[in-house]
Amino acid sequence: MSITRRTALALALATATTLAGAPARAADDIVIAGSMPLTGVFAFAGIGVHAGIQDYVKIVNDAGGIAGRKVVYVAEDTAYKVDQSVAVFNKLTSQNKVNLYYGDSTGFAKTINPELNRLGTMMMAGASFATELNDPKAYPLQFMAGPDYTEMVGILLQYIAKTKPGAKIAFVHSDTEFGRDPIGPSEAHAKKLGLDVVVKIVTPPTAVDVSTEILKLRRADPDFTIFHGYVLAPLPEFMNQAKQLGLKTKFMGTFWSMDNSLWGKVGEAADGFMGVMPYRYYYDAEGKSPMLEKIRAMRPEYQSTPYLQGFLTTMLYLESAKRVLEGGKELNGPNLKAALNSIKDFDTGGIIGTPITITGNSIPVGRVYRYDAVKKAMLPNSDWIQLGK
Repeated sequence: MSITRRTALALALATATTLAGAPARAADDIVIAGSMPLTGVFAFAGIGVHAGIQDYVKIVNDAGGIAGRKVVYVAEDTAYKVDQSVAVFNKLTSQNKVNLYYGDSTGFAKTINPELNRLGTMMMAGASFATELNDPKAYPLQFMAGPDYTEMVGILLQYIAKTKPGAKIAFVHSDTEFGRDPIGPSEAHAKKLGLDVVVKIVTPPTAVDVSTEILKLRRADPDFTIFHGYVLAPLPEFMNQAKQLGLKTKFMGTFWSMDNSLWGKVGEAADGFMGVMPYRYYYDAEGKSPMLEKIRAMRPEYQSTPYLQGFLTTMLYLESAKRVLEGGKELNGPNLKAALNSIKDFDTGGIIGTPITITGNSIPVGRVYRYDAVKKAMLPNSDWIQLGK
């Protein structure tokens, strides 16, 4: 998953060059465009998402497209900056008749929403699972290819309530909008499930010294500690110090902390770390998973969780487009979103291990995985959990 800045820049340049020299397209091509963070602090995710979108587009085009129409993907680097993301959006939508758009952040999704609604020409998804975006009235043309952050924590809480009724819970989150997102509603949800939230700990997003925070955790003595608002740091430091102090708490995380390659670098301290994942992992051979088999054939090396997010997002984009065209309707934002919300008991080819139904702006489904330091792999630790069922 690691990639040098030089390689990332080369990818971004290649993308921009491809756009500049793109051949003339048919008027009825289905166009996916993206503000993609190929450089900057979120490049690890952007590069994975970018590859996932490209691969699913290739699979569809190799099979004849959607209703005979070719799918075209255009994107440019944003370096994970909102103003740059908006500039890319304006550029790509002025140069192309865009039907589907991928955004790189919560900030971009919120900023561009009025323009997206004004245009009414496309449906958008992106890297964000922000709870705020999971509101069809406020964000009628957006969706996320998985549970929102509050739903992610809700899946963990349901797992805990079933595994250890009445358990004591600690929330540890970054002092960012991302980190704070699910905490309030999750505390209320925990109480409804009979769980006891014994402490809430806040750290800077890039905290290094967590000695004070670990003492708070020790005094609270929770059965489970749920992290949110981080990718990796400071989770390993918490886990190392907790182990040294003999704490028995079980550590858990949400999507952006669940990539397998992150934990392979942590070592023994990572053993037993659990978290919620909306998708199967690249290497998961359980049951039937024809899409994972196609991915492994196309890319024999491990593909990250952001790759799977990009791949599934594109699958849902194009399933929605297919339904609109089959219904003889115009390929615009409201029709695409209505088609997305008609998806019921849909088979993702094994990307998600249970059929999915999309009634709003999210897919409230996930599974708890546990890291095995000996096997160096996230392994299933629960069945698929669907909120509301």
